[in-house]
Amino acid sequence: MLFPLLGMLMMAGLAGCHRPPDESLVRQGIAVAERAAEHADASSLGEVISEDFDGNDGGADRRQLLGLLRAAAFRGDAIHALTGPLEVEQRGDRYVARFTVTLTSGGKLLPEQMGVYRVETAWRKEGRAWRCYSATWTSAG
Repeated sequence: MLFPLLGMLMMAGLAGCHRPPDESLVRQGIAVAERAAEHADASSLGEVISEDFDGNDGGADRRQLLGLLRAAAFRGDAIHALTGPLEVEQRGDRYVARFTVTLTSGGKLLPEQMGVYRVETAWRKEGRAWRCYSATWTSAG
């Protein structure tokens, strides 16, 4: 009687140690970035992009993106982001995610109709977290 109970407790303990697959964590990171953009929350975005983030081959870095969100928050601008179908592909120990995003704004700092973009992001594990270290975006319209 004691052995089955002990076995059940061990299985329950192992189930509690289960971590989500890396692909799911990358998808969660993209969702965090989307919410951060919509709430003009630079701190949340800063949690999912790396210190050496490179956007559009040098066109935007981490400091610039976070500064844009801080300025939008300061001005009370609203950003609306709608992410389209998400495709995540593993490449060795990293991931690449592709999707479309439709951006609009109701504020003064950003244009009201910002457009639809094709986005490709690259993710790597830093410690226990997955962070976006590179992104490219092009107008889809």
